[in-house]
Amino acid sequence: MIRPVNFGYNAETAVNNAFQVKGSDDNIQAKAVDEFDAFVNVLRQNGIDVTVVEDTNEPHTPDSVFPNNWVSFHDDGSILLYPMYAVNRRAERKQHVLDTIGKKFLIEKKIDLSRYEKENIFLEGTGSMVLDRENKIAYACLSPRTNETVLADFCNQMGYTASLFHATDGNGQDIYHTNVMMCVGDKYIVICLDSVKNKEENEKLKTTIQQTGKEIIAINLHQMNHFAGNMLQVENKQGDKLLVMSTQAFESLTDEQKKKLVSFNKIIHSSLTTIETNGGGSARCMMAEVHLPVLE
Repeated sequence: MIRPVNFGYNAETAVNNAFQVKGSDDNIQAKAVDEFDAFVNVLRQNGIDVTVVEDTNEPHTPDSVFPNNWVSFHDDGSILLYPMYAVNRRAERKQHVLDTIGKKFLIEKKIDLSRYEKENIFLEGTGSMVLDRENKIAYACLSPRTNETVLADFCNQMGYTASLFHATDGNGQDIYHTNVMMCVGDKYIVICLDSVKNKEENEKLKTTIQQTGKEIIAINLHQMNHFAGNMLQVENKQGDKLLVMSTQAFESLTDEQKKKLVSFNKIIHSSLTTIETNGGGSARCMMAEVHLPVLE
């Protein structure tokens, strides 16, 4: 997780992120840091190993709090770097972040897909793709930030199969990142099927999920707009599974949905209102989960 130093509303990403709203508050950076620190504390109190890396003042990276878009870490020792839509987000690929990870985990191979920026096509990491790592499926809704060609390259290099579809919000706008409308757990998938308007794609997506044996927990568009799709299941040091989300996401869920999710794993949440409003991303976007082997 990257502790922000210059967090703020990013006009370059707002062009296709309908979740972003420019806040009127002057203390955005201070509030964002408070939310970040409180969130990290909640994670650590629940036994989750969190590697926090301080961002740098230069270059200016207002969205650095969302590292899962530019890097992903895999259990075969691979790290992948991704092509980013917004020019000012490309500077988030900072070497000191990878150096910090390299002190705790084994990095065997680096695959750099960022070259696709020269072709003006993008794949923003585990924002653009929601990975079922166990079944090697990359779920992805196509958007200006999620390109089929780059996704195919990822799948070829990492041995994944793509599950592609189109998803739109209530206003008919492309959903910018797949991870705001779905979350893959070990035994379930939280998904806003209402956003997949094409009947054939909707059925195909449900079939793909059902074939993995995971239970579908459906959320609606209103809940998706409150970041209920932007969750991440993690494992703590004791080997317990936990589902992490923001307080806004948690409060949007029905009692029945909460009961169902708690039957699989404990839910933990933290308030991220400033980050969600100005950044257009939530809890899942703030965590780049590390699956690399741990150094002895």
